[in-house]
Amino acid sequence: MTSTAVAYTPLPGRKALSPWVLWGRLLVVPYLVVFVVFVLYPVFYGLWLARDPQNYVKLANDPIFFRTLVNTTVFLVVAINVKMVVALFLSGFFVRTNWWIRALSLLFILPWAVPSIPTILSVRFMLNPEWGVINTTIFRLTGLDGPNWLNDPTLALSFSMLMHIWKSLPFWTLILIAGRLAIPGEQYEAASVDGATSWQKFRFITWPSMKGLYFTSTILSMIWTLGDFNSVYLLTGGGPADLTHVLATLGIRYLRLDQIELAMASIVVALPLVLPLVYIMMKRLSK
Repeated sequence: MTSTAVAYTPLPGRKALSPWVLWGRLLVVPYLVVFVVFVLYPVFYGLWLARDPQNYVKLANDPIFFRTLVNTTVFLVVAINVKMVVALFLSGFFVRTNWWIRALSLLFILPWAVPSIPTILSVRFMLNPEWGVINTTIFRLTGLDGPNWLNDPTLALSFSMLMHIWKSLPFWTLILIAGRLAIPGEQYEAASVDGATSWQKFRFITWPSMKGLYFTSTILSMIWTLGDFNSVYLLTGGGPADLTHVLATLGIRYLRLDQIELAMASIVVALPLVLPLVYIMMKRLSK
């Protein structure tokens, strides 16, 4: 009696998984679990908490919510445009090869490299009206008391925007420096031979080559700025009298008032601003 070995044949239309593919799928499972637990679940739970239309009616009737929308709009229009314009021109400065400019660039990048909490809190301590270093210096030089910098809503929001610009300016400057370095140097050499000025080189060579990167960076900066919690909350705490809140910090106010549904609703309100920006950015990147 002889035994016959029967070879395994996969079912028609199905391929046997190779060990590499099988291990690859198994290694993806922990990531999917973390993504579902820490991303999808919190998002959908927040949407579920904010599902009641009455939450949005209460938001619309809250004068602090309207002030927050104004603050957010001012923050986006002023801070982002100032930051990106300054980053554009600083990229032209730091792209030079002088040794002292390279040394200065190391100091310039520090605000972006160091953590936000100690740096912003340090500025808050400096602006303290009683023992802050700024008012102490004013008193020593003039004998007069300095102003209460963060007690005025306009000044407090302005300082928050300055903190945002100071903190994120090095990052966007580096992005635009990379864009400048991608421009062929022969174009600038040919322009110099033709007698072009620095402004003409920027207008006809630099800007046409970088405007796509500039607008994409601006849109991405708007998306990130809508979620910028640190620049406002660490410096002003939303004060004085909750008049410097932006959408990223307004939820904390409602959490302090034990109104978690309104806190979630205030976050959901930002989605109509974020989603069009994400769509525009993806359309630009897909070109």
